[in-house]
Amino acid sequence: MADEQDLEEVFEEGEDVLELHQNDLMKLFDTLTFREKWKRVFMGLKQPQDSGAYKWAKLQMVRLLSPAMAVVVPILMLGLITLFASMNPEPVRSVKVKVLEPEAAEELEDIEEPIIDQLEPPDPVEMDFTPDTTLPPSEVAAPPQDVSVQPAEFDSVAMVKSPVIMKGMYGSRNPGSQGAALNRYGGSGTEGAVLRALRYIKKNQAKDGSWGASKPAMTALALLAYLAHGDTPASAEFGYAVESGIRFLVGAQKANGHFTGADGHDYTQPIVAYALCEAYGLTKVPQLKTAAIKAVKPIIKGQNPSGGFNYNLKPTTRDDSSYMAWCVQALKAAKMAGLYGDIPGLDKCMTKSIAGFKKNYGEKDGYGGFGYTGPSSNHGLTGAGVLCLQFLGAAKSRECRGGLAGLSKWTFDWDNPRSGSFVYYMYYTTQAKFQEGGNAWKSWNKQFSPTLMKQQDVVGKDASGYVDHRGQAQDIGSWKSPAKKEHTGSNPIMDTILCTLMLEVYYRYLPTFVPVPEVEHDDDVGDDDDLEIDIVDGGNAPALELPRRHQRFALDGSESLDLQLDLI
Repeated sequence: MADEQDLEEVFEEGEDVLELHQNDLMKLFDTLTFREKWKRVFMGLKQPQDSGAYKWAKLQMVRLLSPAMAVVVPILMLGLITLFASMNPEPVRSVKVKVLEPEAAEELEDIEEPIIDQLEPPDPVEMDFTPDTTLPPSEVAAPPQDVSVQPAEFDSVAMVKSPVIMKGMYGSRNPGSQGAALNRYGGSGTEGAVLRALRYIKKNQAKDGSWGASKPAMTALALLAYLAHGDTPASAEFGYAVESGIRFLVGAQKANGHFTGADGHDYTQPIVAYALCEAYGLTKVPQLKTAAIKAVKPIIKGQNPSGGFNYNLKPTTRDDSSYMAWCVQALKAAKMAGLYGDIPGLDKCMTKSIAGFKKNYGEKDGYGGFGYTGPSSNHGLTGAGVLCLQFLGAAKSRECRGGLAGLSKWTFDWDNPRSGSFVYYMYYTTQAKFQEGGNAWKSWNKQFSPTLMKQQDVVGKDASGYVDHRGQAQDIGSWKSPAKKEHTGSNPIMDTILCTLMLEVYYRYLPTFVPVPEVEHDDDVGDDDDLEIDIVDGGNAPALELPRRHQRFALDGSESLDLQLDLI
């Protein structure tokens, strides 16, 4: 009985143990948090090794540590490899070098610099300038809100710093060609006077890049003097003056092509158009092309039915020879710059302009001339009429030949100047005679060039206050018209610009009688009803000698020709 009772107790005890183990085993499958799981793992590792809790804890250790080991072990291996690699020094390589003695270079002979004769400057033209005071200078410097947005992005000028090779009519403006042109056409010692004048003009430039009270027109005229000399934004001494002047003009242009600060009669439009066309022709800056085209279009639109032009480009029956001259020079400059394909009606407008000038031609005893607003045989604007017919390809016309005959009686007398606008008239006459060439030019050249150089008012470098791009002090020089009533209004800037342009006549344009080496445009310039003219197309095409300084001249009065510069 005792044995049975013991067995029964043992059996009951075994069932309790089995039930305990079963309960422990089921707990292994409970859902635990990460923290509870690690707590149970630590407790299981303390149990006997043959217990389920211990085995379960060991299994969890393997499961949890395996991913970590998969990352840690490769990192340790890479670290060991790097350590071993750094312990092995890099092998030293030796290279044999052979030193060669340099061969002595042959000595070059000294190159002699060519001697360039200086040219004598042309006589100045008289002009009376009456500035338009309706618009204060402050309004000119800051264009109105209707100004085109293009000027704000006018950065291309600053980028174009490499010299442009000028061909065709502009070819003689290259530094290497100026000396040859001076020698060929009788220039002697004039370049010194030209440089002094250009330095004087630069010294008087305003901070905004403009000149004078009538800013757009006077700035355009100043630019023409620099461009005639071959100076662009790439030029060493005058490059900044040219660039800032161009920027001012482009910034003053409105969306309709006109300009802020124009004078009362709007000489501004053709004069600034003239300068922009030349600037584009010499630089080929794309944005200048856009500005030039916009400036020329109003001129074409404003032409009179007769072919002439009047103040403010308002079509009428009044053909003003002075105003027409600036318009024709602007049209010719556009043609020379290659814009004939971009400006509709350019060729036809130029052709019609011939008739406009012929309308003002007068003749007496075989001597002809061009009047102010009607026929005259002895008017001061005769040189303007002759020059424009030469530019327009009508150099062989009766009117042009008669005008030259009339000019043959003129003299360049500084002490006894021709009445009224001496510098202004001489500016056109000098160019007209140069375009004619031959004895007419040789005789005139002997008069105007020495006289103009002699009459220059020179300020020595010690007192000039001018320092060039090399930091060296330089002389400056200017002119003041000898006429009592010059249309420049006794304005030394205007007088100096016109006189400078006369002295640059030798290389400014090819003369009419010299063939142009390249075709500049098509010969087809209109319908059968149009006048036939030869426009610079090789052969004996007329060479353009466009007047350099565009100034606003409002001609008031009849034969007295009171040119009042309306430049704002």
